[in-house]
Amino acid sequence: MIKIATAECFTHGKIGRELHALAQNYENSFGRDYIENPKQFGDFDYNNLSVTCSLFIPTIEAVVKILNVKNPPEPEKLIKGIKVYDENGDKNVSKIMAKAVKELTDCDIAIGTTAGIGHGGISVITDNYEITTTTNVYADLCENNSEELFQRSENGIKKTLKIILLLLNNKIKEIGKLENIEVIKKKR
Repeated sequence: MIKIATAECFTHGKIGRELHALAQNYENSFGRDYIENPKQFGDFDYNNLSVTCSLFIPTIEAVVKILNVKNPPEPEKLIKGIKVYDENGDKNVSKIMAKAVKELTDCDIAIGTTAGIGHGGISVITDNYEITTTTNVYADLCENNSEELFQRSENGIKKTLKIILLLLNNKIKEIGKLENIEVIKKKR
């Protein structure tokens, strides 16, 4: 059984919910919203997948108190406690969030997402890889443009799910070909 846990900000827990629907083979209104044909990615048996938890972590307080991150990077701005970083800060904090949820849950695959100003940050952490990327959509949380924020969120959800499905099917080279992605193989 492969266990997945998420600590999501701008993707609002939708990655975890989608993976849970996939793992449980839910259908119709309770089924998947984003993954149309999981078998197009390979022969992985999704019955061997389990979502340990999917956390919505928009605030710096939640990063500290729920994820147990001591001294997270100072956000550029807070909006009602919601952390706002620039794009480099988002990539860094998404990795911090993924590592924290991995440590808390002892899962096999951890996902962290956060986005303030820029394309956001997405990290996928396993025992063997650290994968960090951004969305393909620029948005600024401070401007509160709901449509741009929605488009960035949707793009982040879809890109992360694609990374996870490729990862589950051992297609690391294909992950490396995605736009604006860094794949680090950990030394063991």
